[in-house]
Amino acid sequence: MAVVVSSSTNERRLGVVAVILKSPDKAFNDLNNILHQYSALLVGRMGIPYKERGVSVISLIVDGTNDEIGAMTGRIGQLPDVCVKAVLTRV
Repeated sequence: MAVVVSSSTNERRLGVVAVILKSPDKAFNDLNNILHQYSALLVGRMGIPYKERGVSVISLIVDGTNDEIGAMTGRIGQLPDVCVKAVLTRV
């Protein structure tokens, strides 16, 4: 099921979304499924396994409306053992 990115009355934002997977082996597939559904918002992605802490840290560059980015981060935040934070700007 692909999510259609609609033209909303909201202004488009550029930002960074930080995702920390506390249990990378458990959450990785579910996270990838969500990111695939919202791929129209993604400009870039970088993931780093932080072995010393047993977590994975992923940064996403996003471009979309507040509603679109909020829907994506809301879904990500519902995953068990996952933390997500977004920083958005009007560029």
